[in-house]
Amino acid sequence: MGLRRSYTLFAPLYDTIVGPVFTEARRKSLARLPAAATRILLSGIGTGLDVPYLPEGPFYVGIDLTAAMLKRARRRAPDFGLAQASAQRLPFADETFDHVVLHLILAVVPDPIAALREAARVVRTGGLILVYDKFLRRGQRAPLRRLFSPVLGRIVTHTDRVFEDILVQVPSLAVIEDRADRVNGYFRRITLKRLPD
Repeated sequence: MGLRRSYTLFAPLYDTIVGPVFTEARRKSLARLPAAATRILLSGIGTGLDVPYLPEGPFYVGIDLTAAMLKRARRRAPDFGLAQASAQRLPFADETFDHVVLHLILAVVPDPIAALREAARVVRTGGLILVYDKFLRRGQRAPLRRLFSPVLGRIVTHTDRVFEDILVQVPSLAVIEDRADRVNGYFRRITLKRLPD
């Protein structure tokens, strides 16, 4: 089963299962958005669980791989620009957005390097990319997470991604903050900045 199919099936249950678990994490992560932004991309908007915690003012654009997730996002975000698209191949020009939000997406997509490169491409120089996701630390053993990741990655999420291994492939980004969050730091709030070319 591919991700598009599994998340289509998962969409009616997503808010119930995922919503309450990450409410506070979403709020804290999105509090990092600077006030002066005018255009912000939510890459992998899902059902729109981030929407209640977004600051007023900017124009928001959200993309998701599945129409079922976007249908639910439209209810929360009727004024957003929403499109069905892949985070790995964004349908936007270079430097279109002031900031990009990547919540619970880098561990989901088949190619997280492509997704992070695309986020870096569409954010303006000096813009931020806010990442919230689960990552192993370099050298962390985590045998069960590594064992089950190939299977879980095909239907819902990878459990063995190492953020530093992804970031090293996108040299236009620099870490300006990295905070441990849930599950003894398995989840992290990471703020990246797009550097000048």
